[in-house]
Amino acid sequence: MAVLRRVARPLLAAKFIRDGIAAVRDPALPDLPEDSRSERGAPALASRVPFLPEDPEQLVRLQGAVQLGAGVLLALGRAPRLASAALAVTLVSSALTPGGRGPGDDPGARRADLLTDLSLFGGLLIAAADTHGKPSLAYRTRRTAGHASDALTHRAHAVSHQVGNAAGATVDSVAHSVDAARKRLS
Repeated sequence: MAVLRRVARPLLAAKFIRDGIAAVRDPALPDLPEDSRSERGAPALASRVPFLPEDPEQLVRLQGAVQLGAGVLLALGRAPRLASAALAVTLVSSALTPGGRGPGDDPGARRADLLTDLSLFGGLLIAAADTHGKPSLAYRTRRTAGHASDALTHRAHAVSHQVGNAAGATVDSVAHSVDAARKRLS
């Protein structure tokens, strides 16, 4: 499976690297119909998500930079789960952007683009869930927490035993001192 991952990840990332470079170099905005510009433009998105820039070209550049960076990370196998998730988010955000292609384009071409995006989205979801044969982070966290709990319980029992022994020794010592004092007084 390691060889498959080494080949599949760069293949999956190639489109995003290409699109990211293109968006950073030339943030060409799609030709949107007039009615969708006022309804769902960049300022509306920026008003809902305060850390996003309001300029549509800056949004396209930002998305391109995320695609480029995450695509390179995925292709190199560095943080592939995080990179895949970031690419899936950019894919969803670009699919939700109104317009996309020109208004006079063939509906068949739009459907083909949608199917391509859905296929890529499915591949990114698989890549984001791939643990490379290792247990998931949630499993490792639960397991570590269980080990820590067991160790803490064991340590608490050991301390309790030591305190009990010390208390017993103290009681014996006090009892012995009381007996010795009684003998002296008698």
